[in-house]
Amino acid sequence: MAAVEVAGVEKSFGQVQAVRDVSFEVRAGEIFGLLGPNGAGKTTTIRMILNIFWPDAGTISVLGGPMTEGKKGLIGYLPEERGLYQDLVLSECLVYLATLKGMTKRDASKAVARYLERLDLAEWSRRKVKDLSKGMQQKAQIISTLAHDPQLIIMDEPFAGLDPVNTRRMKEVLEDERRAGKAIVMSSHQMPQVEAMCDRILLINDGRGVLYGSLSEIRSRYASNAVRVWAEGGIGAVPGVSSISEEDGAQRLSLAEGVTPQDVMLALAQRPTLKVQRFEVAAPSLDDIFVSVVSGSRL
Repeated sequence: MAAVEVAGVEKSFGQVQAVRDVSFEVRAGEIFGLLGPNGAGKTTTIRMILNIFWPDAGTISVLGGPMTEGKKGLIGYLPEERGLYQDLVLSECLVYLATLKGMTKRDASKAVARYLERLDLAEWSRRKVKDLSKGMQQKAQIISTLAHDPQLIIMDEPFAGLDPVNTRRMKEVLEDERRAGKAIVMSSHQMPQVEAMCDRILLINDGRGVLYGSLSEIRSRYASNAVRVWAEGGIGAVPGVSSISEEDGAQRLSLAEGVTPQDVMLALAQRPTLKVQRFEVAAPSLDDIFVSVVSGSRL
């Protein structure tokens, strides 16, 4: 059973149609990337899943059926805008928010203490939220999203304001949640993070779903017929290679029609004076695919 099923959903605000016939599912035990440029309809889609907005058409199933008040306690939501009470002491604020999700104060205190320690905020637990830096407040907001042990986690720009050390911590936390069988929806503009973590993605542009599937399927769909080679010594002419160019310290070899990467690898391996250090199929990055699909340009 999918944790979230969205089928043919549409939403308009006056004359503006924000979401147009969007469909996808999010499975338990996966990190699902919801991507798109600003104004594409991502946040509107998330708010419909959370029952903040009602769709004009289509259906949404959350944790096995329509949203209910009881299910809201099983969902953790990290909005892009921070919503912590600035004048409260950090630990008290987080415990209070966890109790709103159905936890006892005792259990909430234990869970919050664990996360404060893990995200390196324990020494700030008795400080007011407003005294925390931007990155610290982002970590605190993340704790408020996870402390009540939700089954469905929806995060809008989870890495915003985090330095590389805390980004790594956050990734480890999300990987643990995935291993625990949680369904995670991650909306982000940071393509390297999405590429490193997400199992499947949906790219929304102008309110429509324009790219949906696993990252491996999508990369294969957009892969060019080329390879990258890092080698000591000049490569020179290679049978079946139509052109060679420099790319990020490597040689990019564009292959003629019908020529495979294996053909080129075999040809290079037979050259005794050439020492190949690295060889890879030149698959486009998710960032390249994103720009290509949104702009309508070719890779």
